[in-house]
Amino acid sequence: MHIGLIGLGKMGGNMRTRLRAAGVEVTGFDRNPDVTDVATVEELVAALPAPRTVWVMVPAGKITDDVVGELNNLLSEGDLVIDGGNSRFTEDFKHAELLAGNGIDYIDAGVSGGVWGLENGYGLMVGGSAAQVERVMPVFDALRPEGPREEGFVHVGEVGAGHYAKMVHNGIEYALMQAYAEGFELLEKREDIIRDVPGTFKAWQRGTVVRSWLLELLVRALDEDDDLSEIEGYVEDSGEGRWTIEEALANAVPVPTISASIFARFVSRQDDSPAMKAVAALRNQFGGHTVKKSDE
Repeated sequence: MHIGLIGLGKMGGNMRTRLRAAGVEVTGFDRNPDVTDVATVEELVAALPAPRTVWVMVPAGKITDDVVGELNNLLSEGDLVIDGGNSRFTEDFKHAELLAGNGIDYIDAGVSGGVWGLENGYGLMVGGSAAQVERVMPVFDALRPEGPREEGFVHVGEVGAGHYAKMVHNGIEYALMQAYAEGFELLEKREDIIRDVPGTFKAWQRGTVVRSWLLELLVRALDEDDDLSEIEGYVEDSGEGRWTIEEALANAVPVPTISASIFARFVSRQDDSPAMKAVAALRNQFGGHTVKKSDE
């Protein structure tokens, strides 16, 4: 099988390598001349046999819009576009409708695995027609982890379902990371009785109910920097976490844990949280609790 791959960054570049290792022929395009296989998207399309399959692996938003729009002008009826980036599921409806006008099919693929996907494989959540998903199953099988297909790949439903599942996946991921982080801080605070924080997390990797790959990654980070003093406590968030909360509100589904994890990330970006200042002021007003004056 021969596919095109647009976007050869950390994820896309590793995906190209994994696909090729599995015997899938890949022609890749990237604006970075050091990694691209062809000079233009036009050359990529020309290199592919019909019916063509082009996997888009670029940042969500305008960049994805632009790439899908360009492909709409270059591809032909019967071709297929797969968006494997982190697009919002509502964008999938728009992209599928645009491409359908020229008889081009569309699949949305939620992809999890990060930089470890090259070695471990990628968790895949796919939305689209059953016929199109089956058509490119060799690609999905090459990318997913070894083992039973259903433990690393799911055809969730029609267009939009893949990115919706990935959105919820990332919301859960936020909450899990926040729980580990809060546990880390509490253990660190009691240095009078907890003498080995990294060792505590390491011991949780086998036999405990909180063991997970995220825990293994935290242990890895603590092995490199045992008190995390070399990094700042500033955390960005991707769109999926916010979209998860918006969907929860729209469908009246309570997600207090996921919501709290998102707001905790916002707090991390403030040197002196205005929200915490307000809480301190209110406590002083209604209870007379002492407030700490600013140095400024």
